[in-house]
Amino acid sequence: DAAQANGRDVVIVDTAGRLHTQTNLMEELAKVRRVIAGRLEGAPHETLLVIDATTGQNGLQQARLFGESAGVTGVALTKLDGSAKGGVAVPIAYELGLPVKLIGVGERVEDLRPFDPHDFARALLGS
Repeated sequence: DAAQANGRDVVIVDTAGRLHTQTNLMEELAKVRRVIAGRLEGAPHETLLVIDATTGQNGLQQARLFGESAGVTGVALTKLDGSAKGGVAVPIAYELGLPVKLIGVGERVEDLRPFDPHDFARALLGS
């Protein structure tokens, strides 16, 4: 309500710290989504799941369960500034149809960049 009253176009809801294995917290995510939808027709317009590039295949299950609870529309793949390659993004995109929309290559806002599939493939394959 405050965002609408102040003429804001974007609202970011950070639900960090939730584990896909904690049923009550996952149900709370679904409730947050319903409340947002009740405040503005068509909202939320985007729901991104932030996945750490060091996450292994457990990330696929995370994406599946968060998608069911929160209606995830895409992925932000972070921590690509280290040795991690973020290979978990491939099965998430292929099996769940969730596109990677952003990558994080550092800790500053400037380090959040649009996802480029060609650059990602080159980095993943080491070429």
